[in-house]
Amino acid sequence: MLALALMGVGLQPVVYAEEAEQPDFDQCVVGLQERARGEGISAATVTDVLGAVQYVPRVIELDRRQPEFTQTFTDYFGRRVTEDRVARGRALLAEHRTLLQRVQDDTGVPPHYLVAFWGLETNFGSFFGNMSVPDSLATLACDPRRSEYFTSELMSALRIIDAGDITPERMLGSWAGAMGHVQFMPSVFLRYAVDGDGSGRRDLWGSIPDAMASAGNFLRGIGWQPGLRWGREVRLPEGFAYELAGRSQKYPLKTWRERGVTMADGQSLPATDLEASLLVPSGHQGPAFLVYDNFEVIMRWNRSEFFALAVGHLADRIAGAPPLRRPPPADAQALARDDVRSLQEKLNELGFDAGGADGIFGPATRAALSRFQRSIGVVADGHPDPASIEALMAAGSGD
Repeated sequence: MLALALMGVGLQPVVYAEEAEQPDFDQCVVGLQERARGEGISAATVTDVLGAVQYVPRVIELDRRQPEFTQTFTDYFGRRVTEDRVARGRALLAEHRTLLQRVQDDTGVPPHYLVAFWGLETNFGSFFGNMSVPDSLATLACDPRRSEYFTSELMSALRIIDAGDITPERMLGSWAGAMGHVQFMPSVFLRYAVDGDGSGRRDLWGSIPDAMASAGNFLRGIGWQPGLRWGREVRLPEGFAYELAGRSQKYPLKTWRERGVTMADGQSLPATDLEASLLVPSGHQGPAFLVYDNFEVIMRWNRSEFFALAVGHLADRIAGAPPLRRPPPADAQALARDDVRSLQEKLNELGFDAGGADGIFGPATRAALSRFQRSIGVVADGHPDPASIEALMAAGSGD
């Protein structure tokens, strides 16, 4: 997941393994070896590691894969914030309390957040990925689509090996090169990984102290604000103006309070100047959240609102909070990407700017749909419910 956040992955058509053969791979590796030498990578690593990398067609297939359907918040959240994961997180929070408190003292990141990231990235270390990171990165570096990015990550991976933090055989990870308990890309490893157990190495695979200390160091480095929570579930009043939702709009808590927004249990929000944005990931029939600056920090780890909401709520649950008072609707339906493209094209045709018709239901599309919904007098939550889609596709048809 961290890999996707750092790469800004663009979705492309599926390319299956037999279509992804690269006959010039050996020649490309020669060029990579030259670059590695020029960047000061040791001769032994250039020869023993780069000289032994293998082309992996499966990596290219996964890089190109585009899911047929978008994922609903109901499905995403339900698969990640489970009672089993909450229980396991609470047990690990207790087991590693001393370590996690030390990391908080050093970085300002509370223990329950560190455990939540750990749980979402690798299910608490149960699966790191089983692909050779040098092989994966070399394969992607020799593919023209994002060659420079992955070449740079490959050089970083070689530096990690040079430093003695991990052997090539143990450097396993995701197809995109994310590694260890908290799924750092090699460049993030070099910048933020720390030796948390005093072994003299930064081992994000075999050392939980190293992994937790590194996660805290990374979050501090990307702006974590100690003493500030990520956000909270809230309750919205009847007749609420849903066009106020979205991360592009921030208002002080006292303003949200004046608009009738309360805590999820009905208590009043603090009348403070702390700014927050409102998110309604399932539309008006699902939960609502006010999110603060640390939510934006979580999104610097992974550029997904769903991921950040899952991290924040899982952290709260691990710390003892109850489940959502208003869970996502159980009957939420996923949209096919072709349908999202049609929706985006129709919005643009009608003058509601949804950006490019890429089949991804992101913030721009949500805002455009909200404006359309408002124009026809329905709840303008930006959620693609069947009634709104039907009204949109019928709009202008009589012209």
